[in-house]
Amino acid sequence: MCSWCWAFRPTWHKVLKALPSNINVSYLLGGLAPDSDTPMPLETRKYVQENWKKIQEVVPGIKFNYDFWSLNIPRRSTYPACRAVISARMQHSKFEVLMTEGIQNAYYLNAQNPSNKDTLIEIALEIGLNREVFITDLESEIVNKTLLNEMKEIKTLPVNGFPSLVLVKERALKRIEVDYLEDKYIINQIIA
Repeated sequence: MCSWCWAFRPTWHKVLKALPSNINVSYLLGGLAPDSDTPMPLETRKYVQENWKKIQEVVPGIKFNYDFWSLNIPRRSTYPACRAVISARMQHSKFEVLMTEGIQNAYYLNAQNPSNKDTLIEIALEIGLNREVFITDLESEIVNKTLLNEMKEIKTLPVNGFPSLVLVKERALKRIEVDYLEDKYIINQIIA
């Protein structure tokens, strides 16, 4: 649910296609905003909408469906979406990216609220997950602990925001600078 991660997605896809086969990619979830049923304050809504506009200026071609703000009761609650990604991963690693992209599409293009359990279940079904297993995992302590552990692990990495890329090579950590428009800049840092 990170709007800058959404903006980075097209370039990230190009990076993935260009990566040498000996490089393994792992994803960690940052959490961002804990569970909450409280509607997002108006000043936060304004801040997020202004951020969307800024992203569209910085990254041409990125789309946001501003109907989200009138069709939903937005909440500052991203942990449910994070747990959905972990629950998808538990069924099979291929579902991790599919769930992430499903959440982004639902939120940014289809004006659906991924803080809502029913939205996450709908996405799970669309990508082919087992509904009952997904729901059980989504609400499980193991998934919640996994999220908390990933958030803790991120704090040990050279990460100062999202999206972030870190190369692990011979136990050394190297932060890769993100460029929203230039995939070759990223690739050159990785294979240098």
